[in-house]
Amino acid sequence: MITDSDINTSTPDALIIDTGCANINSLKFALQRLGYNIVVSDDHDAIKAAKKVFLPGVGAAAYAMAGIKQKRLDALVPTLSQPLLGICLGMQLLTNQSTENEQATDCLGIIDSQINAIENTTEQALRMPHMGWNNLGSIANSPLFTGITEQDYFYFVHSYCAPVGDTTLAQCHYGQTFSASLVRDNFYGVQFHPERSGKSGAKLLKNFMENC
Repeated sequence: MITDSDINTSTPDALIIDTGCANINSLKFALQRLGYNIVVSDDHDAIKAAKKVFLPGVGAAAYAMAGIKQKRLDALVPTLSQPLLGICLGMQLLTNQSTENEQATDCLGIIDSQINAIENTTEQALRMPHMGWNNLGSIANSPLFTGITEQDYFYFVHSYCAPVGDTTLAQCHYGQTFSASLVRDNFYGVQFHPERSGKSGAKLLKNFMENC
C-alpha cells in the first residue's frame, strides 16, 4: 500500500514491493540517499507501471510466500518485464523452491534454482546464520556488477542458499560455495544486503538503477 510519506509529485524512479518484511525502510532510505524517488506499494497497477522494481525479504520463505499469495503477487511478479532486483530472501523467492526449516515451499519459479541449508559439517562447526562481511568470487560480466571486484565486501545474513549454476552471476564461500547473485532475463537477485553494505552496496544499487 502507498503511504502518505511515499507520495511525491514527480514520477517514481523505482518501486519497492510491499511484502510486509522488516527491511523495506532501510532499502528505501538507501535508495533515497542516492537521490532516487522511491515508492513502496503492493498495488498491482503501480507495480506493473514502475520503471524498476525491488523485491526485498527477510525471515522464513513459507511465511513470505503466504503473504505474497494473499496479495496475489505470485501471479503478477513473474509477468513483469522491467528490471527487478530480489534482495536476500527476495532473491530466494525468485527460485523454484525453498527447503527452509525442512519444509518444502514452492516459490515464484522464475529462476531455475532451489534453496537449501548452508552445508555445516561437524568438522566445520560454522556459526549460523552466516552473518557478516564477505567478498565475492567469480563475478560475471554484468551491468549489475559494473566497477565491482573481489576487493568489494558485502553484508550477508542467511542460513540458506542457492547452489552455483547456470544462472549464477557471483559466488561467495561460507561452508560451501554458493550463489551470491542470480539472474534470469530481467530478474536479478543478490543474497547479500546492498542497503547495509556501505559504498559497495550503494554502487550495486546505483548500477541496478542506471545500468540494468
